Amino acid sequence: MIIRPRIRGFICTTAHPDGCRAHVAEQIGYVRSQPALDGRIGKALVLGCSGGYGLASRIVAAFGCGADTLGVSFEKAPAENKTATAGWYNNIAFEDVAHRAGRYAKTLDGDAFSDAMKQRVIDTIRADLGQIDLLVYSLASPVRAHPRTGVLHRSAIKPLGDPVHIKTLNVDKGEVHYADLDPATPEETAGTVAVMGGEDWEFWIDALQSAGVLAPGFRTVAYTYIGSELTWPIYWHATLGKAKEDLDRAAAAIRGRLAPLEGDARVASLKAVVSQASSAIPVVPLYASLLFRVMKEQGLHEDIITHIQRLFATQLCDGAPRLDDQGRIRVDDVELSAAVQDEVKRRWPLVSTENLGELADLDGFRADFLRIFGFGIAGVDYESEQDPLMGRTAEG
Repeated sequence: MIIRPRIRGFICTTAHPDGCRAHVAEQIGYVRSQPALDGRIGKALVLGCSGGYGLASRIVAAFGCGADTLGVSFEKAPAENKTATAGWYNNIAFEDVAHRAGRYAKTLDGDAFSDAMKQRVIDTIRADLGQIDLLVYSLASPVRAHPRTGVLHRSAIKPLGDPVHIKTLNVDKGEVHYADLDPATPEETAGTVAVMGGEDWEFWIDALQSAGVLAPGFRTVAYTYIGSELTWPIYWHATLGKAKEDLDRAAAAIRGRLAPLEGDARVASLKAVVSQASSAIPVVPLYASLLFRVMKEQGLHEDIITHIQRLFATQLCDGAPRLDDQGRIRVDDVELSAAVQDEVKRRWPLVSTENLGELADLDGFRADFLRIFGFGIAGVDYESEQDPLMGRTAEG
């Protein structure tokens, strides 16, 4: 079958097998082109390994640090007339290149929030790895079934307190407009914290530590986004912000638990990128389009793999990480620099549908979105027949 992108809102319902494989190979190629990182990370577990920052972290751990990697993700397999999700193809492509390079790589598919998956991971570590040195927590989900209570929690991306009237962007139509956002109820805020906060991260560390599969000096990092004050009404000063505050709380609690191992737990604040999750958040596509244009004009832009390479090279593999006053690792420093933010803020009140192409990088945002699903990758023949059940062998 010939596979084309089919987009509904902020979701693409198809993924291109060859394109996903080429995208993974492209990221691996970049990491291999960089100086090798130190070997302190020998065995890594990545939760949310199939795309975005999680996939990039697994790639850098494996091909930058030489680590054996175990991944967890929740993806849909293909059918004869329907493609898999992009992450399904990404996982296969990553494992294929890792195995050919002589590295251990295994991916477990299922609900990472469940106690059953935690036990599967523990059993796999015991059987294959012994202990792990690093856990990357990079889960992104709109819902979480609580493993202890059975309650299905749902997140709500809403402001707190008062309604918000804010500028945003319809990516499909290329139209700048204003949106009115109603505030969250207390129940919606609590649900968002339950899904996106730090409790599950704590559950993972408790389970792994109790099982004795954490190596001395073990470290764990969870990813967050703080961003610019332009996005704070719907991000930091909103339900998402409450979840991120809980992630900070969990990091401090986990650090205390890891003291006997001389371990560490940190939240890392990363830069804005295009993902399925970020595309669904009001305001973010407009802010990101402006940001990308400014950072590219200033020669400062980083995509996902270059950003995570910098995180590992300068923070996780370079002695003690440099922390802010809340104990977070900050690699959003370039995005939030005065030179970048002053120009983004100057353009914010000026940008409109008519001048969007001059002030922002909507084309780049759209291209990054399609790349998530394996479309628009250089060297891929998108007119060739694809077998959604298989795909072709990744190059790396």
